[in-house]
Amino acid sequence: MTKVCPEIEDMTLPEPVTTVSADVSFASNHFPSYKLGPDNQIVEEPKEDDKGPSVQDTVEKESELLSDQHKRLSVRDLASKFDKNLAAAVTLADEAKLKEAASLEGHVMLKKLRDALEYMRGRMDGQNKEDVEKAISMVEALAVKLTQNEGELIQEKFEVKKLGNFLKQASEDAKKLVNHEKSFACAEIESARAVVLKLGEAFEEQERSSEASRAQGPDVEKLVEEVQEARQIKRMHHPTKVMGMQHELHGLRSRLQEKYLNSIKLHQEIKRVEESKSCPFVLEGTQSLGSCLRIHVSSDDAIDLSNCSIQWYRAACETSRREAISGANQSVYAPEPFDVGRILQADIISNGQKVTVTTDGPIDPDSCLQTRVESLMRKSNSEFNVVISQMNGQDYASRTHVFTVGKTRIKLSRGWITKAREIYSTSMQLCGVRGNIKAPARALFWQPRKSLTFILTFESEQERNTAIVLARKYAFDCNVTLLGPDD
Repeated sequence: MTKVCPEIEDMTLPEPVTTVSADVSFASNHFPSYKLGPDNQIVEEPKEDDKGPSVQDTVEKESELLSDQHKRLSVRDLASKFDKNLAAAVTLADEAKLKEAASLEGHVMLKKLRDALEYMRGRMDGQNKEDVEKAISMVEALAVKLTQNEGELIQEKFEVKKLGNFLKQASEDAKKLVNHEKSFACAEIESARAVVLKLGEAFEEQERSSEASRAQGPDVEKLVEEVQEARQIKRMHHPTKVMGMQHELHGLRSRLQEKYLNSIKLHQEIKRVEESKSCPFVLEGTQSLGSCLRIHVSSDDAIDLSNCSIQWYRAACETSRREAISGANQSVYAPEPFDVGRILQADIISNGQKVTVTTDGPIDPDSCLQTRVESLMRKSNSEFNVVISQMNGQDYASRTHVFTVGKTRIKLSRGWITKAREIYSTSMQLCGVRGNIKAPARALFWQPRKSLTFILTFESEQERNTAIVLARKYAFDCNVTLLGPDD
């Protein structure tokens, strides 16, 4: 026996649906219309009420307008244009901030809507559940679309900010340019005003001078008459003849002066000849650089030179103060470069009597010496072949050595053996030989340092004089003066 129980349907009462919070603000009062495209992508239906171009299109359009009008706008108009664009960029930035706030509210709304649909999907079944799942997929697609819009909004915000900075900098540059042009224009106006004032003063001065000249008209006429009379008097006196007489007088004066100088020279020569006749000594040798001067006895009754005291002197002229040449106390003396242009004298003293012999004129220079020195000064060092005749006052027999004159020092060597090497200093001495040795015109005295002296004989007189001039020039560049002993 079968027991039949009445079927009691389990009717579950639906729970109340959680409502959306009232603090969410919606852009519109109805749900937007979307369509699902391929791969469940949401395709937004075109809106009929388009509000206008996007921010990017506006920025590009404004940039093109600026670039087109830049060449034909004045400085002031350009500055005002930059200010307007800067204000527009600020407005766009504010709109971007509002859109960002709206996007944030949209995310909040979509999240709450999805939570509500998830809750309903758990409570529904059948066809209602499929509709809820479809609504959930649409909400998720809306969230993706909103995220994409946020990326575009961030990019637009960056471009707007960049454009704002550019316009701000351009506005500041335009203001600086306006101020500069304004100051320049003010300066030009002031200068023009000063020129106008000067011209006005000049015109006034000219008017005053013209009035004064009109007032002094009779005096000017009298001056003109006097000038014309003076010109007539000058024509009557034949000025050309007067100028010819002046030229003749000038020529006569120059001739008289020449004759006077010639008479003085003849008188000096006659006096020198008379003194030479009475003088028992005579000075022989070419009176030029590179030669050798010797004192000889002019008569058989003269005293022997070996028993006489001799001292050589140099002087600018015969009447000037003489300078004793230290060490030059022999009957032979070879002039050195320091004697060029000077007169040489020698005092001969014997038994209390003094006799003076003098060169006929200043010592003449060597014509080729200057060229030789200039060519060697282009080198860093100049080498000369020498023979050591004496060392520390003693005769010295040696082979050929090399005497090197440099810009900072002098060296005496033979091969790799160095006899002496010293820089230019106050203790160094260099001059022509002043003693009676063999070939004095080719010999040189060198003291590199105290307690060390050399007498070097060169291959020619010109080589010796060239070495002396070079060494003295290089030493002078080092603030050192190379002279002989006690000079």
